[in-house]
Amino acid sequence: MKETIQQFKNGIWYQNPVLVLLLGMCSTLATTTSVINGLGMGVSTTIVLICSNVVISLLRKVIPNQIRIASYIVIVAGFVSAIDMLLQAFLPDISNSLGIFIPLIVVNCIILARAEAFASKNGPFRSAIDGLSMGIGFTFALFIMSTIREILGNGSFLGIDITFGVYQPALLMIMPVGGFLTLGCVIAAMQKISNRSKEKGGSSK
Repeated sequence: MKETIQQFKNGIWYQNPVLVLLLGMCSTLATTTSVINGLGMGVSTTIVLICSNVVISLLRKVIPNQIRIASYIVIVAGFVSAIDMLLQAFLPDISNSLGIFIPLIVVNCIILARAEAFASKNGPFRSAIDGLSMGIGFTFALFIMSTIREILGNGSFLGIDITFGVYQPALLMIMPVGGFLTLGCVIAAMQKISNRSKEKGGSSK
């Protein structure tokens, strides 16, 4: 139980794939212009992470070491194709909005990194938890960034206007430079919080 809790803490905070490990930067910066897009990418990636981790874990003793990366990509590609078709069938607006970034999940550094570093060395249950925790961490980072960028750049949240004529949205925030600025600020804030918690923990001892 303690290991499971620690896995969730690592995925969401201490080893957050975006805010700490800095993985999957392309999809992070490109899809966080709106909350709906950010959540769509986060949930899609989480499902692929869980499914691919479990399958790779089950096959880890069967896959030859020489072709393991190629095998991982084939497994991940199968799940990404399924997710892509499901989005096109049931959520066409999100599918059109995310575009090429759904198929590009196949080569997302987060997916391959967890397959190589964790799923290939652990059992199905722990691998599923690892995929879920990393997926939640990825979705959390995308949600924070997309919320900031949509509110400041579009003056809306989930597509609903919230400016009420109080301020003029800064279009800079939904451009690429806005993504870099937001990412830097969120990482800085996260590090500040982590350092304060460490200082409090040290002083309490």
